Amino acid sequence: MTFAPPNTAPLTHMQIMDAIEGAGAKMESIRSAVGEVIFGQEEVVANSMITILSGGHLLLVGLPGLAKTRLVTTLGKLLGLECKRIQCTPDLMPSDIIGAEVLEEVDYGKRNFRFVQGPIFTQLLMVDEINRASPRTQSALLQAMQEHSASVAGREHALPAPFHVLATQNPLEQEGTYPLPEAQLDRFLMQVDITYPSIEAERKVLLATVGTAEPTLKSILNATELKDLHSLVRRIPLSEKVLDGILGVVRQGRPESTTLDVVKKYVSWGPGPRACQALSLAARARALVDGRFAPSMEDVIALIRPVLQHRMALSFAARAEGIQTADVLKAITTHAAGL
Repeated sequence: MTFAPPNTAPLTHMQIMDAIEGAGAKMESIRSAVGEVIFGQEEVVANSMITILSGGHLLLVGLPGLAKTRLVTTLGKLLGLECKRIQCTPDLMPSDIIGAEVLEEVDYGKRNFRFVQGPIFTQLLMVDEINRASPRTQSALLQAMQEHSASVAGREHALPAPFHVLATQNPLEQEGTYPLPEAQLDRFLMQVDITYPSIEAERKVLLATVGTAEPTLKSILNATELKDLHSLVRRIPLSEKVLDGILGVVRQGRPESTTLDVVKKYVSWGPGPRACQALSLAARARALVDGRFAPSMEDVIALIRPVLQHRMALSFAARAEGIQTADVLKAITTHAAGL
């Protein structure tokens, strides 16, 4: 099958339907292959695939040992992407991830500078414990996430395409960490929380990881096909009802425009326009993963928490009364379900 290529003339409705049907079959193959390696994290896997199909970046929040690194490397292999890893520490410098210019001697005693690329020049970048990196390093990563380029010695260096950042964060160990600034959090399409697996899933993990056999993974897509999928996601039609629903959900999260008392009382600031864009793309990608031809309000409702939770800040009153972001999102979800 072929996917809709980017930057071409508009496809007919039938061509889009054929492309979505074929892409859905590919997504099912990928999900099945991931399920042979990652057990009991179906929603996490689905949201990770949705984020990548949307062309976005993902923040994975969970305790150590919950297969965050394994998930990233597995997706990289199945999607045919070059994958690199950065372990963040407080002394990690921007040049450690971007690269630097080195002085080298050429023929006849002449010297010149040559740019040596850092690990950020890859297609799928895993950033482990991102909140342990210093603000300077985080700002360098922010530019790469937003502009898909890196600046060194006044020169812009384009990053490979596609380019996705899948970052992890430990929710408990806060000593020696630097909280991510709001501007950087907003660049993540989703924040996905990873919890402990069920006893059945943990039994499968135990049986699969202490033996001698390792599952063999083969690429199902390649980088070119993935870029075509990015284009296809943006071609999926969005109904007026779903569009109005997305706008309504995001605006209900803002204290100045909401009709919900819990938001008015406990939210300092809510999600911005980028949240609307993220919900729109993620809803389309969720439909594509399931092989459906258009997203519905059910897709929007299912994505409220991962798309909005890192784009809201609670007030002091919320912290004093033990109100959490999950409580606010529950009220927004309930309101959206009643539309």
